Amino acid sequence: MKKWQGYLCLLLVIGALAGCLYLVLYGVDETGVGSAAKTKLGLDLAGGVSITYEVVGDEEPSKEDVDDTVFKLRKRIDQYSTEANVYPEGSDRISIEIPGVTDANAILKELGSPGSLYFIRPLAPDGSANYTYSGLAKPIEEIVADGQSIVIVGTDVVSAEAKAYTDKDNMNGTQYIVSLSLTSEGGEKFAKATGELASPSRDVTHTIAIYYDGELISIPHVDEMISGGQAQISGMADFNEAQILAQNIRIGGLKLELQELRSNVVGAQLGSDAIRTSLIAGLIGLILVVLLMCIVYRLPGFASSIALVLYCMLVILVMNLFEMTLTLPGIAGIILSVGMAVDANVIIFARIKEELRAGSDVKLSIKAGFSKALSAIIDGNITTLIAAIVLMLMGSGSVKGFAYTLAVGIVLSMFTALAVTRLLINAFYAVGIKSPTLYGVSEKAKAKEEKTINFLSRKKLFFGISIGVIVIGIIAMIVFGATTGDALNYSLEFKGGTATTVAFNEAMTLEQIDSTVTPEIEAITGDANVQAQIVNDTNEVIFKTRVLNVDERQALNDMMSSKFSVPEEKITSETIGSTISGEMKKESLLAIAVAALCMLLYIWLRFSDIRFGASAVCALIHDVLVVLTFYALVRYSVSSTFIACMLTIVGYSINATIVIFDRVRENLKANNNLRKNRLELDGVVNKSVSQTLSRSIFTSLTTVIMVIVLFILGVSSIREFALPLIIGIICGTYSSVCVTGALWYVLRKKLPPSEEED
Repeated sequence: MKKWQGYLCLLLVIGALAGCLYLVLYGVDETGVGSAAKTKLGLDLAGGVSITYEVVGDEEPSKEDVDDTVFKLRKRIDQYSTEANVYPEGSDRISIEIPGVTDANAILKELGSPGSLYFIRPLAPDGSANYTYSGLAKPIEEIVADGQSIVIVGTDVVSAEAKAYTDKDNMNGTQYIVSLSLTSEGGEKFAKATGELASPSRDVTHTIAIYYDGELISIPHVDEMISGGQAQISGMADFNEAQILAQNIRIGGLKLELQELRSNVVGAQLGSDAIRTSLIAGLIGLILVVLLMCIVYRLPGFASSIALVLYCMLVILVMNLFEMTLTLPGIAGIILSVGMAVDANVIIFARIKEELRAGSDVKLSIKAGFSKALSAIIDGNITTLIAAIVLMLMGSGSVKGFAYTLAVGIVLSMFTALAVTRLLINAFYAVGIKSPTLYGVSEKAKAKEEKTINFLSRKKLFFGISIGVIVIGIIAMIVFGATTGDALNYSLEFKGGTATTVAFNEAMTLEQIDSTVTPEIEAITGDANVQAQIVNDTNEVIFKTRVLNVDERQALNDMMSSKFSVPEEKITSETIGSTISGEMKKESLLAIAVAALCMLLYIWLRFSDIRFGASAVCALIHDVLVVLTFYALVRYSVSSTFIACMLTIVGYSINATIVIFDRVRENLKANNNLRKNRLELDGVVNKSVSQTLSRSIFTSLTTVIMVIVLFILGVSSIREFALPLIIGIICGTYSSVCVTGALWYVLRKKLPPSEEED
């Protein structure tokens, strides 16, 4: 790069920073679309719509039918936000909370009337072939009265899934279908009807109309008799059309018919102070990380700091572009990702310093640093990205939301580290900044010999510490499970609770509620996990707590009466179900298991040694169990942030492990090529861990700085997220440095490679 090109690159980066800052502040048009102010916020930050449905009928529904309905409704509202909530209220009601919207009527109209799905055959009174389906958008009673034969209804459908496949016999190539699975009774009825209607003729008398909520959504032709309870609907123009049809069929397959009981626009669960303090924490943490980078790595650290600021703005822009919903844990996740984004730069700068210490000039050191760091950065980020993609496809709710944020952070951090930081460092060198001291290595430091620490000599101690901590955690969970019924301190998101609606004599702000009312409720429940929501345009406030017994409910009523002059008739309580359903738990666990398996396979293929993959996955399990031990011993509340916390720790830990394994792989190859002074296997491992030690410590330090500031300044729900993360980051660093290399060494010794592998 020539000198003028260096100045041009610096100007381009400054222009990019200015452009991104403008977009973040003002958006892409006069309405502010794309700006930070237009970010979609979750229920905790901005409130939304709360709708309560009641089951139609005199008989009390079974718990199984209610759970099935909740699960299917949750799938339906995913179109609005992955952070929306669906949970049972009492025995015959279901509540839906959708963040970021304020028009309850519009939501009700779009959701439709769950349960009204019908497959209808075209039997006109005179049996003529000229019959059409017009005029059938009417209640089912009128359709039956008009002489239509209903083939099957929504409850006869078990599942509906959109699929795409390649049809070699079709000129269009790809075909889009909806695959249906029916109950045994539904399959029999469908086989009978399709057997009577099947015909190669394409007229309307050989079709079955599908109506959802009184609206015709599809008229598939019946080519042949369909038996066995499996059917396909073809002819969709694209995959999106097939998805919409499948979704409507699924939601119409609810076992319960629901009617709206009430709808409210509710305020944010957390006040403006929560957002303000979290943003201040993020800014302070970012400044501290920038200062640390500049002190330790000097000019490259300054370059990475510029790239880091650009990274933060790009994250905001991409989230707005894809209309991701931002919750308070999401803010914490973004702030955390700033610390993690430093990692790729640290790997590069550590390599540059190694080259400088070895005697290379600055230009060659920069080139070699980026080249040698590339494999570790790519492997670490792709491994984590694989996990994110699996969680996107298989997860739901907060898991899916976390996965999207994680994927965005991974892609953007790689771009800013490998492209922006590299461009800046080369530009600085091109304009004449060439002193090795400015790149982090003085002449005195060049002469220092790199010290190798014998980590493997303490492997039994490290293994013993890890096993001991995990055993303590398991014992604690068994004891608490036997004495309290719960191994962990599950919050109302996991166990359900009590929703108490209080009509105060005058309107109160959320800050007033948090400072005066919430502490009184916490004193009654003995639990800090109390959520408060204001019902807009009323004096009502909804307090969600753990399940309250009769005495506690009465104590709460008495407290409201004595301290806030609220009469008992203005206080109502309902038992609410968990917002994290059993299905969501199963989906999350399955998604995490599949993600771990995919990471194992990738590491195995990439490193050509399954011992690397097995050691990495064992380290993940180790870190999760240690953090679980922390939750069990201190009885920290296991809330919705628990899942995000665990997933963050998994992603962070695997990245640190990959960096060490990449160096082991490199040193193994170099060692095998030597004729003299070859190291034994333990020497290779010790050398690799020692070479990456500064990177491991410094990356953890920058990340912990962000989280500690967040913990100090954040509100209580943020602290619930931050403290376990601090434990997890420390544990992840410990396992990567002290456990994974030693574990790989043991596996390599116990299960030596074949000649082809070695």
